[in-house]
Amino acid sequence: MSSKQSYAVFGLGRYGRSVARELAAGGAEVLAVDMDEDIVNAAIADIPYCKCANVTDPEVMRQLGVANVDVAIISMAGNLEASVMATMLCKELGVKTVIVKCSSEMNCKILSKVGADRTVLPESESGVRLAKNLLTSGLIDLIELSPDVSMVELDVRPEWAGKSLRELDLRRKYGINVVAIMQDGAAHVTIDPEKPLQTSMQLVVIANTARLSKLV
Repeated sequence: MSSKQSYAVFGLGRYGRSVARELAAGGAEVLAVDMDEDIVNAAIADIPYCKCANVTDPEVMRQLGVANVDVAIISMAGNLEASVMATMLCKELGVKTVIVKCSSEMNCKILSKVGADRTVLPESESGVRLAKNLLTSGLIDLIELSPDVSMVELDVRPEWAGKSLRELDLRRKYGINVVAIMQDGAAHVTIDPEKPLQTSMQLVVIANTARLSKLV
């Protein structure tokens, strides 16, 4: 996803706040909401647009402008009822992508049934990692090899199709090194730099994390 999209984060505990802070630091438009005023006041220094509001109230959600949000991240794993209501309201208001943090596999199943497009167990994915994935267009997954270097799986863009890696010269343009090509579920590590790329392929690349924004 691109940082040009707008985001809403509901629930500003440690996980939600880390997502919202990372998105805001990446230049994204972020609405951050919590039902606890003290939590909102503590978060506003890092996240400019914070609101104290009840996200289970349909009228409140409309007033917040949730209908204009592209991606909603619901981080209230300790309150299943609130998570369910917020998920349903987001989908009713037309939010394209709703990501929900869950406290258990069973809760993940419940939230998927009521409309969550993606569920996250916090022990398997940090808030910072989720935000970085959201901010970086076309990146299917991101693994930090070090604070400065990441490995990502990148979709082949339509404008790259029919061109070879040699023609595209991605290392010079973006500072990325292609280490494998994924196609039909198989990874190919012996890469022919003259072979034309197809949109059905994904590129596994290693890149400087700070330069990944150039891929957006």
